[in-house]
Amino acid sequence: MALDTWIIYALAALGLSLTPGPNGLLVLTHGALYGAKRTLATILGGSLGFTLVIGLSMFGLGAFLVAAPDLIIWLKLAGGLYLIWLGVQVWRAPAMRVGKVQEATSLSPFALFRQGLLAASSNPKGILFFVAFLPQFVVPERSLLAQFAIMALTFVVIEFGYEFLVAFFADRLQPLLAKAGKRFNRFFGGVFIVIGVLLPLR
Repeated sequence: MALDTWIIYALAALGLSLTPGPNGLLVLTHGALYGAKRTLATILGGSLGFTLVIGLSMFGLGAFLVAAPDLIIWLKLAGGLYLIWLGVQVWRAPAMRVGKVQEATSLSPFALFRQGLLAASSNPKGILFFVAFLPQFVVPERSLLAQFAIMALTFVVIEFGYEFLVAFFADRLQPLLAKAGKRFNRFFGGVFIVIGVLLPLR
């Protein structure tokens, strides 16, 4: 992967990580209930789930490209339209909130890990996003395995760092998201719309 392409991918992955979603909400909740150290299990589960989703998206995409190499053009166009639609949904979404919990139920590290894994891997919107997102950066002539390793590692490192910060600052982030979450959503919704318009033109 060319350096300029990787930089664009990393910035887009950062935008995706910063956009409120199921895993961010789960980590925010667990961080408030159990603290950052115990929430590492949740984050590790989510990291594995995202790796599986990226793998399924890329290698499923790879099978299509082997059968029909010209399909990448149409996938980019369809993916761009999906990213624009997603941006509109994020723009219109309410601020992410976490309700007050009366009493935290003690969960084992494995239970926290499982919750993070399921939140990342069972969300059909996540799979659809990566199916739309990854064709913008895949080069069919190059090793799909190498591209998977770079893309998965980049996204997981960014997501892990973001989620750990969310867990660490959970108590401080909740009022901030309640106050400024709508503007936050609009900013990153706009980012996805711009990505959806520009990337298929590359």
